[in-house]
Amino acid sequence: MTIDTHLHIVDQSALRYPWLAGAPALNRDFFYEEYAREAKRGGISATLHMEVDVAPDDIEAETSYVARKAREPGSLLRGAIAACRPEEVGFVDYLERVRETPFVKGFRRVLHVVRDDISEGALFRENIRRLAGTGLTFDLCVLPHQIPKAIALVETAPDVQFVLDHCGVPDIKAGAEHPWREHMSEIARRPNVVGKISGVVAYADAESWTVETLRPYVEHTIEVFGWDRVVWGSDWPVCTLGGGLSTWLAATHALIAGASAEEKAKLLSGNARRVWGL
Repeated sequence: MTIDTHLHIVDQSALRYPWLAGAPALNRDFFYEEYAREAKRGGISATLHMEVDVAPDDIEAETSYVARKAREPGSLLRGAIAACRPEEVGFVDYLERVRETPFVKGFRRVLHVVRDDISEGALFRENIRRLAGTGLTFDLCVLPHQIPKAIALVETAPDVQFVLDHCGVPDIKAGAEHPWREHMSEIARRPNVVGKISGVVAYADAESWTVETLRPYVEHTIEVFGWDRVVWGSDWPVCTLGGGLSTWLAATHALIAGASAEEKAKLLSGNARRVWGL
């Protein structure tokens, strides 16, 4: 069975998503129920919700919304990676509130939608270091040219568990492997970083990609992080831009067909259980 570490739910009647106005292909509701039907058919047994960059005033409301969904009978939801603003002084109080909510397993601040230097701020780095010892992770969502910025952040918080989303967001459509490849090798040298094999179909040409198109990017990520430091995620509904959940699941199984049963189990579920205490 598979643990999906990267599900987004979009409900525009409940929460505000300012960025969707500039993403017409995704600018609709994507309800949990739509995802769950397909996920269960594909062998997904549990999932973590990933924050969807809601309006700042809706951040805690988003977590509450997902927690309610998790309490419904038969729900696959086992936790949430919540949005945060480490660059703000209010993060300290927010962290204390979150620590009272075991449903929250970590945080994310999407770094490729803000200034490149935001993660270099003293307050940002101090607040990320506060995660040490809490059991809460921090997801890094950066573009390839920003991976060195992510490395610098990781090095300031060696006792915090980081997760690098989407294989470092390579430009697969353009066939670009450099400097992405070198940057991935470098960030993987930091033992407190896990690589997330998630939703890379969204970065390939939707009409022409094949498993072999994805292979250099997925295999390099697994090679540099090793089977003990990789987890799997769908990135639904963003993965619908490249074929959808079932297509990405099928591609994943094709890509790891030559791995041992133990290696497959680590990527698809075992490492996630360990990292987030699922």
